[in-house]
Amino acid sequence: MKKFRYILCITMLALAASSCRKTLELAPEDYYGDGNFWKTEGQVTNFMVGLHNQFRNNQFMFFRLGEMRGGSLSNVDRTGASLNELTIINQAILETSAGVGSWAGFYGPILQLNLFINKVTAIDFIPAAKKDFLLGQAYAMRSYYYFHLLRTYGGVPLVLEPEALKGNIDAVTLRKARSTEAEILAAVKADVNKAITLFGTAASSDKTQWNPQAALMLKGEVYLWSAKVYNTTADLAEAKTALNSITGLSLLSNFANVFKTKDNSEIIFAIRYRDGEATMGTNYSFFLYDLFNFNSRHVKDSTTVSPTLIDPLNIGTSTAQPIQRYGYTFELFQTYQLADTRRNATFYDYYRTSGTPPNVVVNIRNTALVKFIGIMNSANIRMFTDDWPVYREADRLLMLAEIVNAEGGDPTQYIKAIRDRAFAGAANDPTPFVNGSKDANELAIFAERSKEFVYEGKRWYDLRRMKYSTEPLVFISASHPYGVLNKATQAFKVLWPIEAAIWTNDPLVNQTPGYPTSKP
Repeated sequence: MKKFRYILCITMLALAASSCRKTLELAPEDYYGDGNFWKTEGQVTNFMVGLHNQFRNNQFMFFRLGEMRGGSLSNVDRTGASLNELTIINQAILETSAGVGSWAGFYGPILQLNLFINKVTAIDFIPAAKKDFLLGQAYAMRSYYYFHLLRTYGGVPLVLEPEALKGNIDAVTLRKARSTEAEILAAVKADVNKAITLFGTAASSDKTQWNPQAALMLKGEVYLWSAKVYNTTADLAEAKTALNSITGLSLLSNFANVFKTKDNSEIIFAIRYRDGEATMGTNYSFFLYDLFNFNSRHVKDSTTVSPTLIDPLNIGTSTAQPIQRYGYTFELFQTYQLADTRRNATFYDYYRTSGTPPNVVVNIRNTALVKFIGIMNSANIRMFTDDWPVYREADRLLMLAEIVNAEGGDPTQYIKAIRDRAFAGAANDPTPFVNGSKDANELAIFAERSKEFVYEGKRWYDLRRMKYSTEPLVFISASHPYGVLNKATQAFKVLWPIEAAIWTNDPLVNQTPGYPTSKP
């Protein structure tokens, strides 16, 4: 790792400056003898607010790692696409084009969480129940960061203590080799179980921060991953127990309202966006359309050449000027049946055509992502203020479907609940799910997840975890259409490379196995 002491100082200052609701009252201090802080309950709770603000700032990284490589994005009819993102989308990642650098930037938050856990564990001026709740949030958040690192890189340097507080240690002392995947998985499990223990029987109505239900969701996801990726079959039961321990939730009857209605009955934990506070902003606007290239060039109906569209979604008023740097494949849009309400709640389809009716030729088929398009505020400005779910009830149900299927059971009740909502009632579903073979069920569950969780950062992880027979869906196969990697030549690419700058600063760190490296 790079110089942890330096990172800690810089990121602590950034944390203090960027609290989403309050300003941390940090006086200039020596972070080896920080006697000016950790003195009041307000300082501690404000620090946790800042940690969640930083978590929100990582939303696009969570999406980038969890979805961009999933085969559902394309670069057709785009403007100004980021070269880094195209590297990811096109599976072209190498040491020289890693797509993501500096371990996805997660060690800054991890170091702050280590500091928080160290300091708050030792204090005695906060009521025990509140102290446990705050520590539960910290352990859950650290587990979530390391879970992303595990699924991205495999083994990574494991840092669970605030190293910079141990004394005057230099950068060489702070270097750390990559731990094994098994060691990282064990740390992820230990942290999430510690969080659940600390939360105890506490309840929380705040769905914008880590809470007991979110920790149980994380445990379910971690143990499901362990069971299916590392073949720890006994972990299926642990995952199932954790997910079944979550109560009091229900699917909304209208899919679109899941993202338009804050703190609704389906949300377990969501990153909060609000007009006047923070919005999804530029990253989301890159999934819409470029007004300059869009005006008078596209139509809504693929059988016509007019009238041409100007700004049908009224996004030209937004403060984050939209362009379409990234977009989903039209083939994904076509997987939705016409009666599926998720189709138009997720995408706005449009076309570039030529010719004369009835001989219209479709030159380009495209979609804009409208799932998180937000609101027109009182000043008639488009604001991208829809919350971004980390966990919601639909995810719990489909994970339970996957677990039951892996156990050899019938997942119908879980899949049916998702499809009944999608089609506004079972009577409108033209192809209701019917329990079949384990492989057929797995593909059906993946198809529902692909349509349900667009832009929620899950598809790449689903491809890696879910299987057809014994093979992960991530590998190209004649048995299913979802694979994105050739197992014979690209199996190593299920994990990401690290850039040369990492092992240059830290000689103990080796390149991810399989990647060509310039390391001596």
